[in-house]
Amino acid sequence: MKSKFVNYFSRISPLSEEEADAIAESMQTKKLAKGDFLLKEGQFSTKTYFILEGCVREYILTDGEEKTTNFFTEEQWAISLNSFTPENAAKHNWICVEDTTVVEGDEQQGQALFKRFPRFETISRTIMEAAFAEQKETLTSYYTDSPEQRYLKLMKSRPDLFQRIPQYHLASYIGVKPESLSRIRKRIASELD
Repeated sequence: MKSKFVNYFSRISPLSEEEADAIAESMQTKKLAKGDFLLKEGQFSTKTYFILEGCVREYILTDGEEKTTNFFTEEQWAISLNSFTPENAAKHNWICVEDTTVVEGDEQQGQALFKRFPRFETISRTIMEAAFAEQKETLTSYYTDSPEQRYLKLMKSRPDLFQRIPQYHLASYIGVKPESLSRIRKRIASELD
């Protein structure tokens, strides 16, 4: 597990042995069972999570209905920036859809690493920028693409989700009811024949 986390950072920027050791030593892993929450709406969190294994679903409640807004899988960060301060509680929920292992980090731990290795701030910024770019692309897709286009993009960019996530969560994620997702799937299948 430690090597997975260190390798992730090494791909962003080559690490010295001392830097790699510091990252490995700072790792705090947490195992969660399917159905466990990492974060609930209304909570405050200064934690960040790196998914080592498993899958976490992000959803919001709208009029009592769950609307899936994201999935976090291996080598992705789950960061709830809007719940870092007491005046901004989380507006979403993170629930494990599989048994999941995460690396848990916090601001204090991060600052200690930045102080010891100043270039880690640049690496951290690169990670945050990539996470924001991905979220912006997803949000833009909801304004510009049809549900079928969102489904096709998801198939292309994250095909593993189709084996891991129940269809009704996938339907919610692309913004349709499960029966509409079935029609989209049939239409796509018939076009491929």
